[in-house]
Amino acid sequence: MTSFKPSLFTARWLAVPAAALLFTACASTSTPTASAPAAPVKVKVFVAAMFEIGQNTGDRAGEFQHWYERYWKGARPIAVPGALQPVYCNTDGVCGAVLGMGKVNSSSSMQAILLNPQFDFSQSYYLISGVAGTPPSRGTIGEVSWATWLVDYDLGHRWAPEENKPGEPTFMPRKGYEEYRRFKLNPDLVGWAMKLSADTPLKDADSARKYRLRYPDAAARRAPFVGTGTHMTGDTFFHGPGMSKQAQYIAKLYGADDYVITEMEAAAITLVIKRTHGTDRVMSLRGAVNFDQGSPKETTLQHLDPAPGETAGGFAETVENIELVGSRVVDHIVANWPQWSAGVPKP
Repeated sequence: MTSFKPSLFTARWLAVPAAALLFTACASTSTPTASAPAAPVKVKVFVAAMFEIGQNTGDRAGEFQHWYERYWKGARPIAVPGALQPVYCNTDGVCGAVLGMGKVNSSSSMQAILLNPQFDFSQSYYLISGVAGTPPSRGTIGEVSWATWLVDYDLGHRWAPEENKPGEPTFMPRKGYEEYRRFKLNPDLVGWAMKLSADTPLKDADSARKYRLRYPDAAARRAPFVGTGTHMTGDTFFHGPGMSKQAQYIAKLYGADDYVITEMEAAAITLVIKRTHGTDRVMSLRGAVNFDQGSPKETTLQHLDPAPGETAGGFAETVENIELVGSRVVDHIVANWPQWSAGVPKP
């Protein structure tokens, strides 16, 4: 058996295609074809909810479900590092997300979303949306309220009533917090919100109608309505006539309107938006699902921990009312974007 030895010419001839293949392979790995990055979503309106009970659709609705079913059913979730839940957007530029409950939880999610390059918030409007409590002297179960002012309930000094002169306030503002403990929202935008939504037919429940009769206040016995006033943001889920009176005292101390809503997020979220885009396009919309104090026939503790069947009722109707009211404003802004993109028109 003889061995085959290629000639020098043959070896060189065989090496040429091999070298060409090696060059081609190197060229293809060193200069890959890169796809162009997707353009950021231009957000016209961002809807922020705080929690959802289960799924975004098909079960008991929390704060997000009715919004999701109206604007984002079937939309692709957009993951945002640092945010509690993904963002959803539709082709009209309406986006939204669940941010989480409480000031730190919600504001950290909002900041992560605002700074994410997948979105363009340069001309966005913001609708902070959720459930809340209301004093029986000012509101009722099922009502929906647009904020005129957002006030932080917690930034200050607070002490026990027994350590004070009887009847005097037990709260004092802490100096240095003036720029981020209260926000007066754009009056023109509030005016538009009321103009577009004040006559919205609202849902009500038999259980809520019955529950209202426990309270002697005319406001508490009203059917659901759309109103305005100061929303008080506090991580403390405060209850009782004393705490309610203190909230009203703080609102007046800061020069705000009457305290009508107690909630846990809006002032903190608005501070984050203020530092990136200002507050001229911020709206806060809340629906009342409880009173901030018990009836005259129950203690505050009994009101906080009611017996089975003794809750206010009307939760399902209220979360639907919030979306019914808010979507009127969202739809109007989007449908008339050439008039709204540069700023809030005069009402």
